[in-house]
Amino acid sequence: MVQEIEIEFKNLLTKNEFELLMKEFNVTPKDFISQENYYFDTVNFSLRDKHSALRIRKKQDKYILTLKQPHEQGLLETHQELTEAQAFSLLNSEVTKMVDGTVKEAIATLGITPDELYYLGALKTDRIEIIDDDNILVLDHSFYLEHEDYELEYEVKDPVTGKEKFLKILKQNNIPLRTTKNKIQRFFELKGKKED
Repeated sequence: MVQEIEIEFKNLLTKNEFELLMKEFNVTPKDFISQENYYFDTVNFSLRDKHSALRIRKKQDKYILTLKQPHEQGLLETHQELTEAQAFSLLNSEVTKMVDGTVKEAIATLGITPDELYYLGALKTDRIEIIDDDNILVLDHSFYLEHEDYELEYEVKDPVTGKEKFLKILKQNNIPLRTTKNKIQRFFELKGKKED
């Protein structure tokens, strides 16, 4: 079983701020790697109601199934590698038959029947990860539901010093701190608006 605690700070950016940070960190569009996230939940959004999320991430021809759950220090992520056939089955089935393994077991501990989950939609992200001491600075350009946005993420080991460094990056680049929901929350909010 692969589990990790994710501690990150995030801030939505304007296109101009995103381009400014690209220059600041000396990256170009060709440095970005594309990844696709495919999101799942029940009809009644049982995972969302438990502040959890389930996705398959396709990155460089690998498929990783990840359950994100609240944790006192951030998010607990449970990962499980899938074959292409397993991923394809989950994405293209009328009825989801969840793949056996650690993610299915973790979903069940939330009181959710894993086979009640179904595929909701996709989000594509062009991403660059920059190592900054023990932390990872991430620039994301995401596309979903005919919408795009830009985001700075700062994945840290220590929440106190990590937040200080994150705020310093924003201040040095004259970027205001914005309350920023995670990608799946933004995806679900937009999906809900489009379905109304």
